Amino acid sequence: MRLGINLGYWGAGMDGDNLAVAQEADRLGYDVCWAAEAYGSDAPTVLSWVAAQTESIDVGSAIMQIPARQPAMTAMTAATLDSLSGGRFRLGLGVSGPQVSEGWYGVTFDKPLARTREYVEIVRKAMARERLTYEGQHWTLPLPGGPGKPIKLTVHPQREHIPLYIAAIGPKNLEQTGEIADGALLIFPSADHLEDTAMRYLRAGREKAGRTMDGFDVCPTLPLAVGDDIKGLADMFRPYTALYVGGMGSPKQNFYNQLAQRMGYEKEAAEIQEKYLSGDKAGAAAAVPHQLIDQTTLLGSVERIADRMQAYAAAGVTTLTLAPAGFTLDERIAALRAGTDALERSGLAQ
Repeated sequence: MRLGINLGYWGAGMDGDNLAVAQEADRLGYDVCWAAEAYGSDAPTVLSWVAAQTESIDVGSAIMQIPARQPAMTAMTAATLDSLSGGRFRLGLGVSGPQVSEGWYGVTFDKPLARTREYVEIVRKAMARERLTYEGQHWTLPLPGGPGKPIKLTVHPQREHIPLYIAAIGPKNLEQTGEIADGALLIFPSADHLEDTAMRYLRAGREKAGRTMDGFDVCPTLPLAVGDDIKGLADMFRPYTALYVGGMGSPKQNFYNQLAQRMGYEKEAAEIQEKYLSGDKAGAAAAVPHQLIDQTTLLGSVERIADRMQAYAAAGVTTLTLAPAGFTLDERIAALRAGTDALERSGLAQ
């Protein structure tokens, strides 16, 4: 199993620290550094900044949002980043959610699976430097009856195949991800529930495409905090968990809330959402079960974290992406180093 690091969103007041964390991850031999985007910092700018100041670590978008860009633009960006980084770019994509897609980007959140499939097909075709023609439900290239003509990408990516990941939560999206992508970006993963909430759907998608799980990168992100007070460490992540389970979406469309329900927290997920959407964020955070946090983070001593890493590897994880927590840069660096120590202790280091 390999290790990655997730810097999250840029612009939250820790930008200098984030770069230092990425550079330390590079020095420690972490495999990939991911950056996110929603409606603040964009991922490609951050990744180009990090890639320019690191040596060997891959840089990946987790995610570049599908409603934010035309697929050909995404192919251009991916090819450029791969070329500038010396073949170190990984393209992570996702449809976002209805609130962001329609409220920020002005793109209707309809038929997300079909839209993702078409998007991926166009991106792959463009990155392969084929003349770009496509006839689909959501995109037609060139536009019919106009002056457009089939053209191809002028940039030569560093590699013939840039790894493509999809952020997936729901069963149908997970199955399609297994079918059409090179890897899956997962959030709130529990090793105890991973088979039922993700792996069986990814495997079904791979089988549908006539493939096995060999070479497919299962890449969940887990917050990491080191120390002896497990409860105190877990409490650090109550607002984070409450935000996603309670506030990331409407009462009818919250994929994270639905995931918590599939993990057995139906009653708790409903309470967290009700409190969060009513404005009681503190109450929502207090309603998050300790066990839910502990199952979806890496907390405690290096030994305890090593044991949890073994459980994730046994569940099918191939790249474990860490989000090291800390109030200072030194604390985040210490957590980062504890991650590599735990991997060594687990016997999983490649």
